[in-house]
Amino acid sequence: MNRMRIIRPGMLTTVQDLGRWGFQDNGVPVAGPMDEYSHRLANRLVGNDPSAAALEVTLIGPEVDAADDVVCAVTGAEFVLTVGGMRIPSDEAFLLRAGQPLKFGERSRGARAAVAFRGGIAVEPVLGSRATSLFSGMGGLNGRALKAGDLLPIGEETASVPAGARGAGLPMQPGGAVLRVLLGPHEDFFSRTAYDTLFGSRFTVTPASNRMGYRLEGPPLVHVGRADILSDATPLGSIQVPASGQAILLMADRQTTGGYPKIATVISADMPLAGQLSPGDWIEFRACTRQQAVEALRERMRQIGQAG
Repeated sequence: MNRMRIIRPGMLTTVQDLGRWGFQDNGVPVAGPMDEYSHRLANRLVGNDPSAAALEVTLIGPEVDAADDVVCAVTGAEFVLTVGGMRIPSDEAFLLRAGQPLKFGERSRGARAAVAFRGGIAVEPVLGSRATSLFSGMGGLNGRALKAGDLLPIGEETASVPAGARGAGLPMQPGGAVLRVLLGPHEDFFSRTAYDTLFGSRFTVTPASNRMGYRLEGPPLVHVGRADILSDATPLGSIQVPASGQAILLMADRQTTGGYPKIATVISADMPLAGQLSPGDWIEFRACTRQQAVEALRERMRQIGQAG
């Protein structure tokens, strides 16, 4: 079996698939990629199933190599990428030859990259998923971030398409993102003024942010009455508002329940954009309808399907 070796881990590199779904009622977090679009695209470019496990790279990229030749693709955040000293493009499948390390250099845009290998990363599944949940310490490689010297098995290749497939990378604005939301589910906990503030202000991702959630800094979102609820489910993209009025955007490693009211929820099509943000970046929220949310997600999926 082919193996991939971590020579240098970067800031935070983990194994992720599409997440550990079906166990939230038992308190098990979903995890999965912060940018699902780029994860799916990278897998499509190398001929994998969309759910195959890949690497998620955060802010500072790793250096990796493989024991045998393998088709690879890097999508999402834009880094200077080299293999054996030769520059290679993002959003395009390429052949990673044995003994020629893939190196990540300077990052120019975005926060997270997906790195897919044909055959997928074949670590042992936990509760049906290979996703690393740093919060619960499960999945991936012993539930932790990767470190120098780690060896990861690569599954058997099932695709026959050659290297060279190209795809449309996620469109990102420099320094921030406009995220569309659906109102609620706890609209009655907030005044009309709170929604005016939500849609009329710019918020900043603070350094107290991680894969569980982004703590945002901006004008307070004022509650009507109390600022807590009985613990309730926490969907991806929920915008919780504690008593401080400072919003928290829940991300991939979010807890399964929470006791703060949720003023709005970022639509699925825009969560990949949120996943590309880092501390200091800005967010502006825009309201949309359910029909617009569905059409936006269909368009994202069409963009991935056009890769080839």
